[in-house]
Parts: sequence; structure tokens; C-alpha cells
Amino acid sequence: MPTRRDGSIRLFAFAGIDVFLHWSWFLVAVYEIQSRSGQYSSILWNILEYLALFLIVLLHEFGHALACRQVGGNANRIVLWPLGGVAYVDPPPRPGATLWSIAAGPLVNVVLVPTLGFLAVLTHSPLWTAAGRPNVYELLPSVFWINLGLLIFNILPIYPLDGGQILRSLLWFVLGRARSLMAAAILGLLGAVAFIGLAVWRQDLWLGAIALYMAMNCWSGFKHAQALLRMAKLSRRAGFTCPTCNSAPPVGTYWKCAQCGQAFDPFETGASCPYCRTQYPTTQCLDCGRQHAVHEWASASIAVPHF
Repeated sequence: MPTRRDGSIRLFAFAGIDVFLHWSWFLVAVYEIQSRSGQYSSILWNILEYLALFLIVLLHEFGHALACRQVGGNANRIVLWPLGGVAYVDPPPRPGATLWSIAAGPLVNVVLVPTLGFLAVLTHSPLWTAAGRPNVYELLPSVFWINLGLLIFNILPIYPLDGGQILRSLLWFVLGRARSLMAAAILGLLGAVAFIGLAVWRQDLWLGAIALYMAMNCWSGFKHAQALLRMAKLSRRAGFTCPTCNSAPPVGTYWKCAQCGQAFDPFETGASCPYCRTQYPTTQCLDCGRQHAVHEWASASIAVPHF
């Protein structure tokens, strides 16, 4: 049975990845299908066209998720909604791993370009029946251009689009994690402002919604980059290293007890809250967000060579 989660309906699971469909997708689907109802001889062909868009977006998101798993990251959920799809990926905090996790999505569309192009060319073949030819002639080229349009839009170097995140990953090699995110977010904000201007000029509500979504994500990325820069300036504790990102934990009471709400330093107290005595089996890395037992932090510190 489908289950609801955050307003979404669970469709199926593949390779341990749950696929959800947001309820608002149905509203937009009805609107889009009705608005293009005169293109084909039957509305069923419009439905097929929209389902093809659904499949292309789904394959794109699976590209992200499977690539993330390939580099050792976590990816177990995909949500499809009117503005596209979201693959909830958590790659290791390394520029190469992040770059591959993001780039794999558009690469799926790149692979589909010659495949769909070949099928579109086949519409000129006499193999199609006279009854089906006009609709197929419209459908396959339309699906080809849908895929190509999604590819071009996604690789625009505007955060949080894939192109903006690929740019951020490339800058990460040179500028570091925080400054690369800051640069990508600022460029993304400029791009979002340009999209808002284009939406106003064209009086396109849908484009305006996309631009607003982009601006909100860019601002969130900008604030996150500021937090990372502040974190980088903190004093670090010797003798402990995160097994995932190799960062030493900051010295200070930056962790909060979930039971009593008091701040404490788990590396001073053996991962036990000094106020309510709650014991924590794992401690979160404030740099990458991963959870590890305190003894694993110490073991990683011993294993990491220093030159």
C-alpha cells in the first residue's frame, strides 16, 4: 500500500531507494495535459508525453542517487514534484565524490540524447502505420526536445541547479569547501535575480516560481557557507579526527543534550552529558554531519598520517 510522507505518496523502491511522488504533481499534471490537449488526436497521447517527462526526471534522479552510493555516500530517497525531482544524496564531504554524485544526473540526459534522437528519426520511417504516424511523429520528437531542454536548463551554472553544484565542486578543489559554496551561492543569487526579471518580462508565473525556489536555495547555501567559515576559525581538539572527513572537532560546548538541552563537549566528558548523565553512543561531526563513536574519532586520529 502507498504510504504518505511529507505530503508525498510512496510509489516503489528500487535498489534500496524509495521513490515518492508529491501530491501537487497530480494538479500540475492535469493542468499541463489539458493545456496541450490540441496537439494530438487523443488526450491519451498527452498523458504519454507527460509520463515520458516523469520517466526522464526519474532516471536523472536515479543517476544522482546511484553515483552517490558508488562513492560511499548515502542515498535512499527520491521525491518527484512539480518543479522536477529531488534525490536526497549525502556524498562523502570530498570535492571529487560530490562532483561525481552531481554530474551523474545530467550524464543520464546526455546518454538519452542520441537514443531519443534515433527514435525521433524513426518517425519518418514507413514502418509506422498510417493511423499511428501523426501522433508518433509528434510524440517522439517532443520527448527528445523535453530531454534536451531539461539537460540544458540543469547544466546552467546557477546554484542549486546541477550546473551550479558542479561549478561549486570544481571550485572546491581550489577554494575549499566553504568558499566554493559561498561563490556558487552568490553566482546563483545573481542568476535567480535574472530569472525573476525574465519571468516578470514574460509574465510567466511558472518561471517565477522556479526563480523564487532557486533564490531561496541560494540564500540557504550562502548562510551555510557563512557557518562553515565560522566553524573553520574555531580552535580544534588534538587527538581526535572524524573518520569520514578527517576534521578535528572544535574545542568547546557546541553539542546540545537532547534530554536536558544543556550544551557540553562530548570529547571532554566521554560522550556523556555532565548535567543529566545521558550517554551518547555516537557523536556528530560538526563539519560533515556524520555520526561516529568517540573511540572511532580517536582511532581515526591515530590512523591519519601527518607530514
